[in-house]
Amino acid sequence: MADYAVLIPLIFLILNFVAFIVYAVDKWKAQRDAWRIPESTLLTVAAIAPWGSLAGMYYFRHKTKKPKFKLVWVFAVIHAVVAALLLVLI
Repeated sequence: MADYAVLIPLIFLILNFVAFIVYAVDKWKAQRDAWRIPESTLLTVAAIAPWGSLAGMYYFRHKTKKPKFKLVWVFAVIHAVVAALLLVLI
């Protein structure tokens, strides 16, 4: 069980770092009028890694005014609740 105690948070950190990079790339492409990452992909990434997505959104000032991207906050709350429950149950 001890191996999972290190591995799961490490995977979570990596996924959130990747999400941050995905939002950075989309912002970079937006500034250059290049092919963009679809919003559905950005939201899927946010559902998997909401903290990195939120960090990317606000650091790069990207997608913060779009109403559907308020869902990223919902995803973050869900992740926080699940993490808290897992900590209590383990």
